[in-house]
Amino acid sequence: MYISCVVEKVSKEMSDGDEELPRDAKIVKTLLKSMGVEDYEPRVIHQFLELWYRYVVDVLTDAQVYSEHAGKAAIDCDDVKLAIQSKVNFSFSQPPPREVLLELARNRNKIPLPRSIGGPGIALPPDQDTLLSPNYQLAIPKKQAVETMEETEEDEGDDTVVPSQEPSSSEVPQQHAPQRVSFPLAKRPKLT
Repeated sequence: MYISCVVEKVSKEMSDGDEELPRDAKIVKTLLKSMGVEDYEPRVIHQFLELWYRYVVDVLTDAQVYSEHAGKAAIDCDDVKLAIQSKVNFSFSQPPPREVLLELARNRNKIPLPRSIGGPGIALPPDQDTLLSPNYQLAIPKKQAVETMEETEEDEGDDTVVPSQEPSSSEVPQQHAPQRVSFPLAKRPKLT
């Protein structure tokens, strides 16, 4: 209804140097003017036209699917209305009623906020509710057992090597997984 009034208005108004604009662009321009939008970039008209064409194609495609499902040879007004209604239901969701929002707010506001730390400066929540606890770990590798100088000197003096002898487990240095250590941050003194 509103669009048809705008179309009639556009067909009557062919001034302001809009003769080179297509009819649909003139309709968009008149719609913007009727909504009180006077200052806009020229590409806004093209963006609205693209949105308009995409919406019409989507609605007509859905209407064609509904028409084929009903076994009709052509799309009729009821198919288009059904397609528009399905677009409105799935694309444009309405906010919940005010009463529902008020009830949700009442339930949420029953839970008190965490108590803040007193003192000068900005009020902060308690330490357990802040991000000041340690959130890292340091990997400290254990040092491998180093042979003493005496053992190395004995090895140098002994030139005979027996290939069948394997070193005992006490002679082989053990490799351990790195030890993980975390450091808590120092507590802030409470100023009174």
